[in-house]
Amino acid sequence: METAIIVLVVVIAIVFVLSVLFSLVPLGLWISAGAAGVKVGLFTLVGMKLRRVVPARIIKPKIKAAKAGLDVSINDLEAHFLSGGNVDRVIDSLIAAQKAEIPLSFKRATAIDLAGRDVLEAVKMSVNPKVIETPLIAAIAKNGIELKARARVTVRANIDRLIGGAGEQTIIARVGEGIVTTIGSATDHKAVLENPDSISQTVLNKGLDAGTAFEILSIDIADIDVGKNIGAQLQTDQAEADKKIAQAKAEERRAMAFAREQEMKASVQEMRAKVVEAEAEVPRAMAEAFRNGNLGIMDYYKMKNVMADTQMRDSISEIGKQDAEDAKKTGK
Repeated sequence: METAIIVLVVVIAIVFVLSVLFSLVPLGLWISAGAAGVKVGLFTLVGMKLRRVVPARIIKPKIKAAKAGLDVSINDLEAHFLSGGNVDRVIDSLIAAQKAEIPLSFKRATAIDLAGRDVLEAVKMSVNPKVIETPLIAAIAKNGIELKARARVTVRANIDRLIGGAGEQTIIARVGEGIVTTIGSATDHKAVLENPDSISQTVLNKGLDAGTAFEILSIDIADIDVGKNIGAQLQTDQAEADKKIAQAKAEERRAMAFAREQEMKASVQEMRAKVVEAEAEVPRAMAEAFRNGNLGIMDYYKMKNVMADTQMRDSISEIGKQDAEDAKKTGK
């Protein structure tokens, strides 16, 4: 009975030790590495586990590198992994660069990867250039005609400038600015339509890829159309603005004339009031003159005759004015 218990305990201990060993040492990965000719010790794999490094993400890229003839140490791969880099993508980029005979060191590849750029895509773009299409760009020639152009920019990745170099958006912005400047400097839009290659050559000669992660190979005008006559539209808008200004000034002059007319009417009313007031004083003055002997009866009659004659003349003048107004209204 005691012997059976001892055997059971030994079996349990062996199973426990094997489970711990298999959890710490990926034997399948170790065997694959040995079969591929990559020397890696069991304690190295155990150390990766303890450092919380996934051994498969180190050993498999190491096997690919070894098969491609690249001399990359496991420590360098593990250091790049711990730095947050993509080890598998770096190895793939080194293999692609080697096949394409592009000089790319492991140090530069890891630096590009840690900078946030896709180093494998950059190598592929160095071999197979990429075409970037700009949005529709509108520009106005000197004769006021709007032209709308769309360009295709063929670029190749410049691996030496991937770190710190500007991206595709900078290329698109610079090409757009060059197209606007070239069209804007054209005297006639017809010259641009007849020779759109002039835009490409002018923009290409500006060295727009300076400071970017790309090298511009060519700029091709894919489409160019005629837009609005901006010059004529601006002239129309200016004429409309001038018209409104003239109308405002005319309205101002009319308001001032009306104000002066009202002022003159007020002055006339004031003068008439003074005349009526003065006329009211005449009878009293005449009575005072009679009492003082300064005015005789004949003088009084002469004055009345003069006043009657003046009143008659005013009446005739008013009748003449009325006839003139009636004739003006009837058109006679």
